[in-house]
Amino acid sequence: MTFALTACEEQQATPDISDGELAYRPPVLRAICLDIDDTLVDFTRSARCALSALIGRDDMWPIWVRTTEEHVARVVAGELDYVSMHAQRTKAFLAELGALIDDDVAGRLEEHRRQMMRSNWRLFGDVLPCLDWLRAAGVRIAAVTNASGGHQRAKLASLGLAGFVDHVVIAGELGVAKPEPGIFHEACRVLGVHPEETAHVGDRLELDAIGARDAGLCGVWLDRVGEHDPAEDAERLPRGVHVVSSLASLPELLVCEFAAIAPVASVVAS
Repeated sequence: MTFALTACEEQQATPDISDGELAYRPPVLRAICLDIDDTLVDFTRSARCALSALIGRDDMWPIWVRTTEEHVARVVAGELDYVSMHAQRTKAFLAELGALIDDDVAGRLEEHRRQMMRSNWRLFGDVLPCLDWLRAAGVRIAAVTNASGGHQRAKLASLGLAGFVDHVVIAGELGVAKPEPGIFHEACRVLGVHPEETAHVGDRLELDAIGARDAGLCGVWLDRVGEHDPAEDAERLPRGVHVVSSLASLPELLVCEFAAIAPVASVVAS
């Protein structure tokens, strides 16, 4: 199935096609990469609720996020494995709050927190219609994440998304994380497509959209919380990065930015 380019009301980011030997030719979309947390899954809500229940307060979320990012960076660098990282992250976080605990207690608290979080995982309402559309168009799909592989694969399976995703690309397993080009290029490799035939969608402007754009993909920032102000973000939003507020708007954007949407004939990943 091929979806031809149709006219859009919004101004397209691609230049006008003109005659001549060096005329621009918009690419065909053959694959899409999707971030998982806060793009497909309402992760922050479930994680924040679980942390609040664990410590009895809700104002420590920024410290938790910072501590998590520090420990994930150590995993990607090969200094920690994901299994031990979770308990060590929880131990370090509680130490910042003045609670000094041993490894056994940290492990039990982390498992309790994760159980509460898993029970509250939910998809955003625009996810399944968008995935159905992409599948109908024959587009291959990769989930690209900086989070742990086992954790994310279990999440996709429990929420019924595993059947939509052709590949899951994990930063810790690859040794390179978003926004580095390598993780986006690996996603394209396993999907059997070129970067210019691929779009990446995620909720983080720098990690997802700009990182993908710099790697040669079409970078799409999913701004669910309304951070983007077109009147003020001209400098913050580089050329080649697109913004949508919902995955419901993604099909129209893709149809506008690509010459056609067509399936990959065959994929052989070495």
